[in-house]
Amino acid sequence: EYGSVLPNTIQFHMSAEEVEWFSRYKKSLATYMRSVGGEEGLDLTQDIKPPKSLYIEVRCLRDHGEFEIDDGTTILLKKNSQHFLPRWKCEQLIRQGVLEHILS
Repeated sequence: EYGSVLPNTIQFHMSAEEVEWFSRYKKSLATYMRSVGGEEGLDLTQDIKPPKSLYIEVRCLRDHGEFEIDDGTTILLKKNSQHFLPRWKCEQLIRQGVLEHILS
């Protein structure tokens, strides 16, 4: 629920052993996430529920230019174009308002 950062109200009620355990857990989780998911890693704390698909359909909301995916393919992100892209590769563009996730 909180990912790798606990609110102060929760940390306040933890024992020294629990704080130490959580610190080791965060380091271990970060190391693991960097080791999977390609060059940029995979953030396991991002979604509370696991995604149903590694690829999602997106619509480009504004002209963005060329966008390269893992296999070296370059896609032109032009306003109103639709694409089927790896979820982790386009999440940042969704947050920036360049793409929107099309839900069927």
